[in-house]
Amino acid sequence: MIETHAHIYDEQFEPDRTQMLERALATGIKQIWMPNCNHETIDGMLALEQQYPGLCVPMMGVHPCYIKEDYEQELNITEQWLARRKFAMIGEIGIDFYWDLSFVPQQEEAFIAQLRLAQKYSLPICIHSRNSKNGDLNAIVRCIELIEQFGWSDLRGIFHCFSGNLEEARRVVSLNFLLGIGGVATFKNGGIDKVLPHIGLEHLVLETDSPYLAPVPHRGKRNEVAYLALVAQRIAELKQLSYNEVVHQTTANAMNLIERIKPEP
Repeated sequence: MIETHAHIYDEQFEPDRTQMLERALATGIKQIWMPNCNHETIDGMLALEQQYPGLCVPMMGVHPCYIKEDYEQELNITEQWLARRKFAMIGEIGIDFYWDLSFVPQQEEAFIAQLRLAQKYSLPICIHSRNSKNGDLNAIVRCIELIEQFGWSDLRGIFHCFSGNLEEARRVVSLNFLLGIGGVATFKNGGIDKVLPHIGLEHLVLETDSPYLAPVPHRGKRNEVAYLALVAQRIAELKQLSYNEVVHQTTANAMNLIERIKPEP
């Protein structure tokens, strides 16, 4: 399996990171893709890549929740790193209407700027799109609109932690993007159970978003990469497929996305 989204550099893993990774490997994890947040997460992320070459694969980008007054400086740091070496993806980037609406215009500017970087370096993107708490502001649709306006037909990527409806899922797929499916698929009222039966397996990849959004039966506790197997099993149940079919196809989907960029030896 390929874990396409895990913040394994997070301080929540400080006490047992080695053991956590050993548990992940025991479940069949072959790669762990690490999304960046801002300049403060780069060192820890790259240290893990160096410690576990070929297993821990870094992205580079600025998370929308870290877009503040200094966002242009953060974007400059991102571009400096992209010019220096290879990364698997630009990410995680996007729009967040959930936590703070103070910097939404800057989030949109930063998103467009990082789409330009994706085009410049021929890289896929990892999108964070979280709606407002009352649901009146739709970040998934806004990201789709910005991608359509950008107009680069070769743009590819993942809508990470997808939690939209079927219409939104079909719009994402029509843009040749993949849906990142995680622990929400196991939640009783997560809504993904109404979407996944109608979306082909070729459009899905697996993720945990560790240490966040742990799947049932671990909901509310710290998430970890080994729980990806629970996500795969839930997808298999919803789509009436075998566990092995889900693992095989989602792994192929992930590898096809980043085949132009290989992890540093």
